[in-house]
Amino acid sequence: MKIDDLLKKEMQNPEFASAYTLDKERSAAALALYHAREAAGLTQADLAERAGVPQTTIARIERGDNVSFNKLAEIAHAMGKKVYVKIA
Repeated sequence: MKIDDLLKKEMQNPEFASAYTLDKERSAAALALYHAREAAGLTQADLAERAGVPQTTIARIERGDNVSFNKLAEIAHAMGKKVYVKIA
């Protein structure tokens, strides 16, 4: 069975679909922060210092752990960036 077929089948389960969607969105936020930090030439420690948060906070966000919008916005602002939300 191909992975696309398996995913299509699993997405018919509402619990799976909800969890999958949430995980995908968290991963997108994690990747966005990682790419923005890398583009700014900052290490996790550099960004943490600028944002006034522990380096472990940056690491947790970049690995996809849950984060509040406010915390993500604070970190983005520390890089001179803004957070945009799109509900599609």
